[in-house]
Amino acid sequence: MKIIKTPTGAKIVPTTVVPITAKGKPDSRKASERKFGKPVMDLGFCIVPSLLMWAQARLGINPVQFNIIMQFADMWWDPERKPWPTKKLLSDRIGLSERQIQRHIADLEEAGLVRRIERTRPGRGKTSNEYDLAGLVSKLKKLEPEFTAMKEENSKRRKNVTLPKHRQQA
Repeated sequence: MKIIKTPTGAKIVPTTVVPITAKGKPDSRKASERKFGKPVMDLGFCIVPSLLMWAQARLGINPVQFNIIMQFADMWWDPERKPWPTKKLLSDRIGLSERQIQRHIADLEEAGLVRRIERTRPGRGKTSNEYDLAGLVSKLKKLEPEFTAMKEENSKRRKNVTLPKHRQQA
């Protein structure tokens, strides 16, 4: 701290600037840029809960269905606006036929993870479906307590490994 005299009195001015970031939490955007490169990250990124990856088998999602869900997530930025990619776009991105994409989406719908909502345009008829992921979100919320307990147990186990025997918890 440094004291500066001004016409209206003395003023205390800090001599160092302390960044306003949570200690120990790196800026994820900067970390991602260091990992993948700024030009790659500038094209966009998708935020999904890790639980979706951890619970993929528990949800009964095969790798192609997981990829389709990730494509939906990449287009689902506003909670009020559901994604509506065309089967052609999904086909081009994933490298499967539109019919294969349609079958996998039907399987996701049958599993209660995705709900198709038909969309139409006045005077033009049907357009791409909208996809509601509320079923997936609901199932993830139901699995969360179990995965949280497992995470806490693993953390406790790791902590115990570093403690002397007499201080370890049962």
